Amino acid sequence: MKKYGFGVDIGGTTCKIGLFDMSGTILEKWEIKTNTENHGAAILDDVAAAVLGKMEEKGIVKDDVQGIGLGVPGPVDSEGTVHKCVNLGWDVINVEKALNEKTGLFVKAGNDANVAALGEMWQGGGKGHQNVIMVTLGTGVGGGIIVDGKIIAGSHGAGGELGHIHMNDDETEACGCGNKGCLEQYASATGIVRMAKKQLAKETRNTKLKAFEPLTAKDIFDVAKEGDEVALELVNGLCTMLGTALANVAAVADPEIFVIGGGVSRAGDILIQGIQNKFKEKAFHACRATSISLATLGNDAGMYGCVRLLF
Repeated sequence: MKKYGFGVDIGGTTCKIGLFDMSGTILEKWEIKTNTENHGAAILDDVAAAVLGKMEEKGIVKDDVQGIGLGVPGPVDSEGTVHKCVNLGWDVINVEKALNEKTGLFVKAGNDANVAALGEMWQGGGKGHQNVIMVTLGTGVGGGIIVDGKIIAGSHGAGGELGHIHMNDDETEACGCGNKGCLEQYASATGIVRMAKKQLAKETRNTKLKAFEPLTAKDIFDVAKEGDEVALELVNGLCTMLGTALANVAAVADPEIFVIGGGVSRAGDILIQGIQNKFKEKAFHACRATSISLATLGNDAGMYGCVRLLF
């Protein structure tokens, strides 16, 4: 193992870049703008310039660099080919080959949710475990499945798409993926707000939620913590959906731990305890003791996981 590694988490707005030593300590982190103009043609050039520039600044030679781990917001196959990244403007591109040619460094790429899971397993909420499932609750619901320390990306790069587990045959509204009744429609930040608006349109009870415009997921959890009956019912609905989905996932993958991250996870104990209660009700008996805990690396998880790809 060489001395240094770079973790590059490419998002639709910024690329988060970290310089690490290979024991897992982040030495420096910074961001560059993600230039999505011209179908993202300049993104990898900008990443290469940022990495090579940092090496020159620090006096780091290529022989001391294990490589560049790359997280991208889309499916990545085992050969390093990205199959469409809508947020970046990319169609089909082998990012490992392209960035290697620009830098002369070894490159390994993965889906952003998967590498975040790998980061949490390595140095975050799942540290000390080799079988980890991460669930990211943000605008959507993402995930990453790790078995024996390895990401399960699947044959189409869609392993860990937990947000699109089917949960409700009676749903009439479409998910962003085009299907109806996906977990993401109920358990994401936008999902709980969607459910709240539907409830408030017919709600006759007094609830503080009616005072918020616009209403956010944080508002719902904050008011639930104050004991608001309607808000508590909405949080219970989200936890029921998540607990049920994770019980089903546990029957397939049987992880040691579920790690919950993303913006919604800032709700803390009310969320974790709610999911745990529903999970225990629904899970196969051998899986009921599975731990459910909060992620700890925040927005840095992807960078950590990118470096862990280089092992």
